[in-house]
Amino acid sequence: MAALKYAGLEDTDSEEELPPGWEERTTKDGWVYYANHLEEKTQWEHPKSGKRKRVAGDLPYGWEQETDENGQVYFVDHINKRTTYLDPRLAFTVEDNPVKPTTRQKYDGNSTAMEILQGRDLSGKVVIITGANSGIGFETAKSLALHGACVILACRSLARGSEAVQRILGEWHKAKVEAMTLDLASLQSVQHFAEAFKSKNLPLHILICNAAVFGAPWSLTEDGLESTFQVNHLGHFYLVQLLQEVLRQSSPARVVVVSSESHRFTEIKDSSGKLDFSLLSPSKKDYWAMLAYNRSKLCNILFSNELNRRLSPHGVTSNSVHPGNMIYSSLHRNWWVYTLLFTLARPFTKSM
Repeated sequence: MAALKYAGLEDTDSEEELPPGWEERTTKDGWVYYANHLEEKTQWEHPKSGKRKRVAGDLPYGWEQETDENGQVYFVDHINKRTTYLDPRLAFTVEDNPVKPTTRQKYDGNSTAMEILQGRDLSGKVVIITGANSGIGFETAKSLALHGACVILACRSLARGSEAVQRILGEWHKAKVEAMTLDLASLQSVQHFAEAFKSKNLPLHILICNAAVFGAPWSLTEDGLESTFQVNHLGHFYLVQLLQEVLRQSSPARVVVVSSESHRFTEIKDSSGKLDFSLLSPSKKDYWAMLAYNRSKLCNILFSNELNRRLSPHGVTSNSVHPGNMIYSSLHRNWWVYTLLFTLARPFTKSM
């Protein structure tokens, strides 16, 4: 104890002093968290004061932030030729005083993905997002990647997926992003994608089923199914089945299915109340693009609910989400009338 006291490291009653076995660290975006090496856990609140903190200002001249193979942030002092896991800005932290939630929800229709992810370190998390080269999928991929996640953009066009990867790398050159080919209109392509992902021997913490077509003319896939039904629902259903074991082994994990409020405006039962399979993949004479879309979105929700019931006991949750009405994305590209409607609604809806 005398030696510790001489070195100035004795345990004190100071509110800012960390208890033995604790370490102060920072995330990529400057939020301070605390590692308890005795219990092998981390937390945002200071173990004594209960306060949250973030570092203030930029790194000192000559310093650079890096990430090691385990996803942990460390710092390089190029002037003195040394590295450390201790953020040199920790001497200049400011207290985070979150506003106490009022009767209004903390997040609403005006919240952005970056606001919701503020302060979260997703290093070490592996995410797959379908249809991630544009629209909601791209914004989701970018936001998760900028917070440290390893994100795989599963796209029908590898060229467009690679372009999206370069756009994300343009914002942060150390982002862990990769494009892989996935055509949901081909069950064989879904199988090949799942096999290619499994061959990487990666965990899978988040699977976001986002890709969709809307207002598409009637056509059959190579599997003989109506294309809207297969792309929006059945392809994702098959993908989850093929990756289910990886999700369970990576628990806690989650599946997010992007559905739509329009699921309310359809039915998939016959007059006797039984499931009518002919409605799911209709013939050309019985096809209406809007109804086909609505039915596929209803299938998304039914699937997500049942998936959660089956997998939540194994540490895998599933949720369906309505992203907002008539968000201006590439979803309306199949017919000029839809494009006109989405354009007129654009000033009154959420942005990408």
